[in-house]
Amino acid sequence: MPIVRSAASPLAYRFRLGLALVAALLLPAARARADDIVAVYAAYWAGLPAGEIRLMLHEADAAYRHKIEIRTTGLPALLSRFRATALAEGRLAADRPAEPAHYDATYDLRKRRDRRTSMHFIDRAGTVVAERGPDDTSGKPPLAERFRSNAVDPLSAFERVRGALRARRAADGSFAIPVYDGARRFDILGRILPKTGAGDGVLRAELTLRPIAGFKGETSEDGDPDSAPRKVDLLVTDDGRMMPLSITVPVFFMPLVVRFVHFCAAAEGCPR
Repeated sequence: MPIVRSAASPLAYRFRLGLALVAALLLPAARARADDIVAVYAAYWAGLPAGEIRLMLHEADAAYRHKIEIRTTGLPALLSRFRATALAEGRLAADRPAEPAHYDATYDLRKRRDRRTSMHFIDRAGTVVAERGPDDTSGKPPLAERFRSNAVDPLSAFERVRGALRARRAADGSFAIPVYDGARRFDILGRILPKTGAGDGVLRAELTLRPIAGFKGETSEDGDPDSAPRKVDLLVTDDGRMMPLSITVPVFFMPLVVRFVHFCAAAEGCPR
């Protein structure tokens, strides 16, 4: 598949990356109880409507199965026509970080349809390695195994972020989470910020997405991804749920903001 290099391509790519990142951060944390739940979020870019996110979450028998649907609206939809669905499955155990087992994502982009990322996480003598599944459509070779080892998929990453926020083990409230999305390897570096008001019921954290490998065209099929570290402002409820209230990430020097809208009783009856 040739690389799309139209004038709108860099903006479309960066917006899609920013929206996918904040959506990944939103997914597991929208859970308010142990049974199935559906939640809706809205994205705004430079103050204008930019995207809609619908989450379907399921937990049972110490395992999770989360699904997310994303679609752009407004100007970003005209530039990218981006739509995506992703599914993450894994294990949850007491006092242990989330352990991914399978990750599958499909997306449509202008001139690129039905692209698929498929990964299985395989234990090799105590080291968990992400391997491509048979449905993966990438034409590029995978990153070296050292970059695919002991890292989690994007949708499992925030399950670990939530655990780190809840535990607050480090004296300075810092944490690091390795992430591999099937083409790129990056770290989520986090720091809990001091409270600005006593008893406000919210917790603020600053995240930095630090690129490690697969950027600047090394193995990516998405053109020329920005390899600079990217800051993310995260606001969550300061309780056991650690539910995000807003996530902000800059895209072309303008803020992309994702805000919680409402919960739904079921996916079938959940309006966009």
